[in-house]
Amino acid sequence: MEAPQTESDVEALLRKVKRIEIVSNRIANDSFSGQYRSAFRGQGIEFDEVREYTEGDDVRTIDWNVTARSGKPYVKRFSEERERSLLFMLDVSASNLFGSKTSRLETATEIVASLMFSALKNNDKIGLLTFANGVKSYFPPKKGKNYVLRLAREMLSVRPTLEPTDLNAALEFVDKTLKRRAVVFILSDFYVPQLELPLFYCRRRHDLVAVSISEPFEESFPNAGFIRLRDPETNQIIELDAGSKRVRQAVSERLAAKRDSLAAKLKEARVEPLFIENGSDYVHAFREFFRARNRR
Repeated sequence: MEAPQTESDVEALLRKVKRIEIVSNRIANDSFSGQYRSAFRGQGIEFDEVREYTEGDDVRTIDWNVTARSGKPYVKRFSEERERSLLFMLDVSASNLFGSKTSRLETATEIVASLMFSALKNNDKIGLLTFANGVKSYFPPKKGKNYVLRLAREMLSVRPTLEPTDLNAALEFVDKTLKRRAVVFILSDFYVPQLELPLFYCRRRHDLVAVSISEPFEESFPNAGFIRLRDPETNQIIELDAGSKRVRQAVSERLAAKRDSLAAKLKEARVEPLFIENGSDYVHAFREFFRARNRR
């Protein structure tokens, strides 16, 4: 991932960082921040101590190893972690440069920054992983505004390259690297060949949230006449007669099948999905997601 080299590039990047800080702070300052905190409270539970069993204790908390050694029943005590660790997995593959109004990558970056500033206000640790055909960069969860601004600069300086997406490799890296339980947000268009075992392994240790960003045309493909489309990850050219109702219907059905397949795979892995249409009010979508999570 290349950093800007010229002075004008650096100045432009700093302006972008300042803008995204202002926008993200405004979002984090409203109820978005409080809803974020309540949606994820109690997700991190850590071992505290063992003590002798007393009447009324949940038998499921008995520590059988200590009980066997001492000859008396002992139970484990757990406490909620005072801080959470959040990791944002950002898909920086070339397909995310596409967007009818703004690119999916720009939307994802703004979403991540808003969540980061919300986490900052709640004194959480914040990390970032960018991926395409494997892991591109990794910044472990840490605290501090300066660290968040550094991560914002990293996201804004991304220059996607022509290569396929390998989410499985990124998930495998997270499973091996991130030892403490964390809330992991995956932001992607999920144009991946197949989600495999790393998704299930990572879900056993961490709280995963899959944020899928789609385009409006994926619901209803437009009547645009004869068009040529280029796959930004494979460079393959596809020609379509979008003036044909039959062709438009076939494309829409294929895109709907992709979304249904993704939803089924995430459900099987017990990963919470959040589907966002690029250009829509993502703040409202997240508020509803947080409310639904709180109700559960």
